[in-house]
Amino acid sequence: MKLSRPVSWFLLAFGVWSWFIWITFVKNLWKDGSGLAFDDGDPTAYFWVHLTLAVVSFVLGTVVGAIGLRGVRALRRTS
Repeated sequence: MKLSRPVSWFLLAFGVWSWFIWITFVKNLWKDGSGLAFDDGDPTAYFWVHLTLAVVSFVLGTVVGAIGLRGVRALRRTS
């Protein structure tokens, strides 16, 4: 299957965007001062659920970005 140039770039950009957003979110989660993420220094269920969401998003962002990168590289080889 061949990906078009716009789709390949979109997938690559989505992967990069996903990493940017979720890294920022994890940094903010780690520094949470509202008491949602940590209760007397111990991680809460809120923390574990959102950390799991971030890890899954990192993996999916990496896979989607890698597909986009492969598409971009394939288009450059054929041009």
